Amino acid sequence: MDNARESEDEHCLYAQELVFAYNRSMVLRAAIQLGLLDALAAGGDALTADELAGKIQATDGVAVDRILRFLASFDVVRCSTETSPDGGAALRRYTPAPVCRWLTENNGEGSLAPFSVFIIDEDHLLPWQHIAEVVASGGPAPSERTHGMPYHEYIGKNKRLGGLFDHAMAQHSAIRARKLLERFEGFDGIQRLVDVGGGDGSTLGMITSRYKHIRGINYDLPHVISQAPSLPGSWMLLMFSDEDCIKILKNCHQALPEGGKVIIVEGLLPETPNTTPAARDSFTMDMILFVLFKVGKHRTEEEFAKLAKESGFTGTFRSTYIFLNFYALEFNK
Repeated sequence: MDNARESEDEHCLYAQELVFAYNRSMVLRAAIQLGLLDALAAGGDALTADELAGKIQATDGVAVDRILRFLASFDVVRCSTETSPDGGAALRRYTPAPVCRWLTENNGEGSLAPFSVFIIDEDHLLPWQHIAEVVASGGPAPSERTHGMPYHEYIGKNKRLGGLFDHAMAQHSAIRARKLLERFEGFDGIQRLVDVGGGDGSTLGMITSRYKHIRGINYDLPHVISQAPSLPGSWMLLMFSDEDCIKILKNCHQALPEGGKVIIVEGLLPETPNTTPAARDSFTMDMILFVLFKVGKHRTEEEFAKLAKESGFTGTFRSTYIFLNFYALEFNK
């Protein structure tokens, strides 16, 4: 095949991959719901599809093999082949790829598996059908257009989806919180730490356990403190417009003593789109925010620095990379 034909074929295959991109999330969710990745991670040795089917009590080993070989093509699992004992078709054996660490129950360090189940739940996917009409005609966010109420109100009323959301966010928060403690040194010198929107206070507890000198105050609504997962300082500003962010930050500025600071953990949007995994993650999250809130958005580092200045934070604005495309942003008074 000459270079021109090869390039044409690659471009068309990429177009087709984009068209069918939904199948990755759907098959991954099925594997998680079946317990397939957990069984594979716990197995130790390379396992056949039939052996894994037995572990998860599935009746169709052939279907299990089809799921696994699909996931192997995206490096979610690893596959090796050997000659079958009867000399027939090749026998495939599977082991977990490194990414499985974050898609399984992994000894309490946090997992993205619950997010896989939540993010493509049928009730959560419906608003994505309305992106084009919202862009064309304006009006409320696709989620509000679909459900007839703002997203937070809807997820509060839909107890099943709300339960999936709480579990997903708690596990996601656990990943961020542990890496924050490992890689962020901005808690040094702080004597009192108020966690605004701190949920059940578990992340604040992790911080004060590491930094014994800090007096921690968890600040949230009573029913949230008793029931909600811990989501302190993470994904707080991205749900709001610039105007509302400035109002929030001005209130924080007014409450802080001289030399105090606000610490927010959020993603940073690249100024120019590129094809790195980090950039794709940022723009994916930005589209999720458009669908759910419309006014919510990811921001560049320069946009955050502008918010800090317009909110009265005249001290140094700092960003420290943490993990999973998240940064600790320090607004110094």
